[in-house]
Amino acid sequence: MNKRWRNAGLYALLAIVALALGTAFFDQPKQTNTTWRYSKLVQEVQSDKVEKIYISSDRATAQVVTGTVDGSRVNVNLPNDPTFIDLLTDNDVDIAVLPQGDESFIFKALSTFLVPILLLVGLFFLFRRAQSGPGNQAMNFGKSKARVQMEPQTQVTFGDVAGIEQAKLELTEVVDFLKNADRFTAIGAKIPKGVLLVGPPGTGKTLLAKAVAGEAGVPFFSISGSEFVEMFVGVGASRVRDLFEQAKTNAPCIVFIDEIDAVGRQRGAGLGGGNDEREQTLNQLLTEMDGFEGNTGIIIIAATNRPDVLDSALMRPGRFDRQVVVDRPDYKGRAEILNVHARGKTLAKDVDLERIARRTPGFTGADLSNLLNEAAILAARRSLTEISMDEVNDAIDRVLAGPEKKDRVMSDKRKTLVAYHEAGHALVGALMPDYDPVQKISIIPRGRAGGLTWFTPNEDAMDSGLYSRSYLQNQMAVALGGRIAEELIFGEEEVTTGASNDLQQVARVARQMVMRFGMSDRLGPVALGRSQGNPFLGRDISSDRDFSEETAATIDDEVRNLVEQAYRRAKDVLVSNHSTLDAIANQLIEKETVDSEELQVILSNNDVKMAAIA
Repeated sequence: MNKRWRNAGLYALLAIVALALGTAFFDQPKQTNTTWRYSKLVQEVQSDKVEKIYISSDRATAQVVTGTVDGSRVNVNLPNDPTFIDLLTDNDVDIAVLPQGDESFIFKALSTFLVPILLLVGLFFLFRRAQSGPGNQAMNFGKSKARVQMEPQTQVTFGDVAGIEQAKLELTEVVDFLKNADRFTAIGAKIPKGVLLVGPPGTGKTLLAKAVAGEAGVPFFSISGSEFVEMFVGVGASRVRDLFEQAKTNAPCIVFIDEIDAVGRQRGAGLGGGNDEREQTLNQLLTEMDGFEGNTGIIIIAATNRPDVLDSALMRPGRFDRQVVVDRPDYKGRAEILNVHARGKTLAKDVDLERIARRTPGFTGADLSNLLNEAAILAARRSLTEISMDEVNDAIDRVLAGPEKKDRVMSDKRKTLVAYHEAGHALVGALMPDYDPVQKISIIPRGRAGGLTWFTPNEDAMDSGLYSRSYLQNQMAVALGGRIAEELIFGEEEVTTGASNDLQQVARVARQMVMRFGMSDRLGPVALGRSQGNPFLGRDISSDRDFSEETAATIDDEVRNLVEQAYRRAKDVLVSNHSTLDAIANQLIEKETVDSEELQVILSNNDVKMAAIA
């Protein structure tokens, strides 16, 4: 619709409004402003010259209809005369009472036409707003909602991305291909069609895409997978077509689809084999990426943290030629990320970023950014001008376990119980061979926990996911240490429910050792139980039993044996080192927090006995 027709519609609405106002104020019965005295009204009534009279609801005024041809009305102010009605009745005058407010012409006009006028004015502004944008909104419903950057505008470069060097290298080659395509095509290399970024949330997938936009110097289309999916049939597929049409006209370019799992899930997951709108959108996306028509010069970068739910046709080479794993950073990567996020923050001289990196295994880039921000907030709350190591340590504890509950008042008995419980965990962990070192012990309530014992995980094991049998046995013993300490100090009748999570962890580890890891002496290296994946969630939620009742009983026996073995080892450690347990608990009661250095001092001042090898 061009501008001339749009203006014509606006003028038509103005004409309708003007016509309504004219009707309200001018299409009324003709009336005069003649006024009679009350005495003249009485004379005219007695002379039979009055046909009808309109009396107001408060009997203060009246409008008299005379016998003239034009039927004009005369206004009369009425006194408080009780005989006036009888006079009118005796002379056969037609009497009518005006509704309240009807005697006001302006009020009548407004009450009659106010709603239509407001409706027309509202339609006028609605129509003008709809036509003021870039084209009719209804016509753009099936258009792509991609945000287009024709020039680098993100202000993010590869220099701002740290800790994921391998993934950065893969995307650096993509950017180099766009800038210097001749160097690659000269030896027969073809431009990759798609790069899939896979990794846990917060590892920097979207940040990498922004860095590509800042480095490439080519048009950059950014869209989320959820923006393709609508409740109306065909809209998603239409938006995919429109996105690639825009990309083709601006090639070479980059198309970034964030959270592609929203539209790229496996087809055929609906009950009854239904073919829903999301599947139609995915079919169109597959066709555009590798259909009969090539998309030379268009590189698609997609990000997801759930590659297990993506359709296999989407994952194959020719669509996504490369799958780049953006994993959690190692120690070196965390130190680099901390250096990036420390920019612009006033750090005290005692802040050691490398030490922080060692204390935060498993943290993602987003976690580390949040950590330094929390430390800055704590420093500002304490009216400090610098962020010290105390604020950083408090921020780490806050991120891992929640804020301190300083308003909770603990009785002496409860404080002593929590101190011995946490001391039991720490002492067993410290004396177990080849186990994670104790980082910190605290009896300050955080979140839902009354106290916490932190261990520094083995980074190599975390990265590889490979844990030995002895490590898992040590882990169960450490988890049982708190419960056993309660039994030794307060007696079996006084144990509490504080070890409920510990017992759940022990049962889960023991059952996995028997059924998944083949670490049972009686059953041997056999994996038991077939996992059934949920087609809607893309993950295992149930296990199908593929063994007999006899084998199930054997599994239960083996699980019980593993738990009992871990219980005996932990109890032997605490009984043999009872004085050391008392020393750790007493220092916790006094200071509420014991760090790794203080724990080592306590252990060196006591004759400790290491745990037996499992």
